[in-house]
Amino acid sequence: MAELCYPPIQIDSVLDDPSLVQRLVETNAPYAPVQRYFADDAEFQATAGEESRAKPMFIAPVFRGDWAYNKPLIEGVEPLLQHEGFTQAAREIFGADIVRPFSVYSNLTWQLPFSQGPGHIDVPEFRGINRTEYPIWLLTTMNHSRLFEAERIQIATTVAWFYQGSDGGFDYWPNGKDAAPKSHEGHIFNTAVVGDNDRMFHRVRPTGQTDKGLISGLSPDAKLTHQSGSTWTIEDEGRTRAEFDYAELRISISWKAYAFKDVAEERSFVEHESDMSIDEVWRRFAGDLKRRGIAADVPAEPVRDPEWIALLSSTYVEEPSVQPVAA
Repeated sequence: MAELCYPPIQIDSVLDDPSLVQRLVETNAPYAPVQRYFADDAEFQATAGEESRAKPMFIAPVFRGDWAYNKPLIEGVEPLLQHEGFTQAAREIFGADIVRPFSVYSNLTWQLPFSQGPGHIDVPEFRGINRTEYPIWLLTTMNHSRLFEAERIQIATTVAWFYQGSDGGFDYWPNGKDAAPKSHEGHIFNTAVVGDNDRMFHRVRPTGQTDKGLISGLSPDAKLTHQSGSTWTIEDEGRTRAEFDYAELRISISWKAYAFKDVAEERSFVEHESDMSIDEVWRRFAGDLKRRGIAADVPAEPVRDPEWIALLSSTYVEEPSVQPVAA
């Protein structure tokens, strides 16, 4: 991972008709917790900050809907997937002739009135190694390790907000993890930040108010459900754990696109030229650990071995050293 990232671009008006997002959110409910992407505590801890690595996975009231991946997965997502403003910003940021949008997903948060971790970077993709075949913990650790830059696929990310609250903003570190972060907060409805989020640390700012209560003890099977009108509930294990108005849901939309400098680079990606094998990934990790003086053999099943996952995480995964003054 490069110490610095490409500078982000802010978009002040995303959609001419921002009510589209509410229609999509309601039509495609219910939603499951984001933690469903982790197979177990070891995988979750591998992507967490240092303070969280010894703690079990916490199921927070943050839910996700996958709306597009290589193709639309729901009806009506095209204005977001093919958004020209996002695409043009990606061209400028990465100096790319070709930008290929491939993913849109929604994050829906209720009542997390504290910052969500010290800051993280997104799940990247490398030649031959992506999240369709390999777990998030591995891709995240590869990203932090800086051992696979030659195989990195450049990905632009847009985060757009459709939340009317004055809270729930966005901290980001455009000048590196050891420099002061910036915050995007206040009237952020229908705005976006397009950036290099596979390298740029970022996090969600506090959402909601403590006097409205906190929800804990959710299971991975919890569901965020639209009841009727503007009423939403969190259902879990046969019980209604919370009921609230749509206006209290922090809605953010993430858009991702491949950024290729030219046709030749795109063709190389499409034709899988220079794809890396998983064996090469383990060889590089093992070689680097040896250079660091860390004695470790690659286990028989490295993708799922909890001790191996913990070793790589503690060796490579970083977090910002400078936090916002008001955090």
